[in-house]
Amino acid sequence: MTQASRLEETAVSPKAWTMLGIGVAAQAAGTVFVSTPAFLIPLLHSEHGLSLTQAGTLAAAPTFGMVLTLVAWGAMADRFGEKWVISIGLALTAIAALAATTTDNYALLGIAFLLGGMAAASTNAASGRVVVGWFPKDRRGLAMGIRQMSQPLGVTIASLTIPTLAANVGIGSAVGLSVALNGVLALICAVALVNPPRPARSTDIPVETINPYLSNWFLWRIHLVSALLVFPQFTLSTFGLVWLISEQGWDAAPAGLLIGISQFVGALGRIVVGIWSDRAGSRVGPLRLVAVSASAVMLAMAAAGAAPWGVPALILLLATTVSVADNGLAFTSVAEAAGPKWQGKALGAQNTGQFIAASAVGPVVGALIGAVGYPLAFAIVAAFPAAAIPLVPSRDRDISV
Repeated sequence: MTQASRLEETAVSPKAWTMLGIGVAAQAAGTVFVSTPAFLIPLLHSEHGLSLTQAGTLAAAPTFGMVLTLVAWGAMADRFGEKWVISIGLALTAIAALAATTTDNYALLGIAFLLGGMAAASTNAASGRVVVGWFPKDRRGLAMGIRQMSQPLGVTIASLTIPTLAANVGIGSAVGLSVALNGVLALICAVALVNPPRPARSTDIPVETINPYLSNWFLWRIHLVSALLVFPQFTLSTFGLVWLISEQGWDAAPAGLLIGISQFVGALGRIVVGIWSDRAGSRVGPLRLVAVSASAVMLAMAAAGAAPWGVPALILLLATTVSVADNGLAFTSVAEAAGPKWQGKALGAQNTGQFIAASAVGPVVGALIGAVGYPLAFAIVAAFPAAAIPLVPSRDRDISV
């Protein structure tokens, strides 16, 4: 095969990049809605009289809603395609956000956030299908890494806008941002999003129609590996700031800045790891090395308290980058192994497992820190990615092409 033919085969069409951009924007808009109640907690607690438990429950409502519907939205994407699943899901998210702007009753507000989370889950599974369908195998790692930036992008938009809007013009106006973003993106997706081509199979019983969860253990293992790798990721995102302030003696402003930088660098790291997997021709090989590295950096976090000033910050930056590096790899691997008829359901299951594991991190690791302190708690968390190492499959599985 000549170099010219190789380049022609792996070239990515401008339409594919356009579809990726729309998918990233769509998931970022949904993420803004899901993140909104978390950034309302200070105002709800200090000025509206809600306890931290009540405000925290309200903040958890969208995520709980997503857990309820991720697999269902994925199944609809498998059956009807990505375009209308994403468009309708975003439209329903905008309607739920609109409902949230019209009530001062916190129970009804929680129901609106729950229903909005159920609708916003549509973009998670379906946008992953867009990446796998439009991009060739040796460019999917890069594309999925870019797609995985949609969540930190949405959180960043929410963090920069929601507290200010809520403080200056009220909670309704803050939630109104999600009405606008999700409504506009629903319209854009309905007009401009194009379902990726589905290559026809010539076999009598296409392999992509076989239930991949019954034919082998590959997907089960990737789901479990990803759930285990959630622990270091959410340990750092949940307790990294308070660790810097209470254990390392940092002021709140520079500590918050470092956490923000860490999240940004981590997002870029997903793209780098995606490119690495494309060039290596493997998802599971880099995934195994990420699991090894995640365990190592959590042990480094455990020892960071004894390090000279400045070193803990560098370790936290490195640990945050490593701890999120598996996301794109695992998503790409799941989509490729599931095949066109099962990608949506499998990506929904992947997200569901991660959200369930993430919900356990706060209380479990918080209790550990309270009982044994940060160093030993971080060392215990290192055992989760260590347990994931032997579970990573030895070979990739790809029935997507």
